[in-house]
Amino acid sequence: MIGYLDLLLRLTIWFLLTADLSLANIVIGVSVALLLPRSYTSLAVLKDLLRILGEIIIAIPKAYFEAFEMMFRPHGREDIIMERAKPRRTPGLIFLDIFLITFTPKTIVLKYHEDGWYEVHRVRRRRGKREEARVKGGTG
Repeated sequence: MIGYLDLLLRLTIWFLLTADLSLANIVIGVSVALLLPRSYTSLAVLKDLLRILGEIIIAIPKAYFEAFEMMFRPHGREDIIMERAKPRRTPGLIFLDIFLITFTPKTIVLKYHEDGWYEVHRVRRRRGKREEARVKGGTG
């Protein structure tokens, strides 16, 4: 089934690029789509891809919420943290991970380290005086 989807995607791109649905162009498009090398994707990578796409859909309302939160309750604290990447990531999945982290207004990926870590800059709310005293006093 993946092969058919791959072929359909290639043909769609071909027709969008050429903007010609003549018989000769269809034959050339099918020939090019069949001659281009295929990339074989394992089922585990496909599952990871679908999971990440689901997380991106969930991140859209979260991004709006964070944007409004930053407008109405300013954030004055900044941190740079190291976030562990999931194992066995292809370059495409690493790109989607970085996109997912950077999509929300409070976080942005500064660097991807080859050993599997993301360097992430995040913005947080500054604690109020009452919260600071409670944390320091241990009554929290």
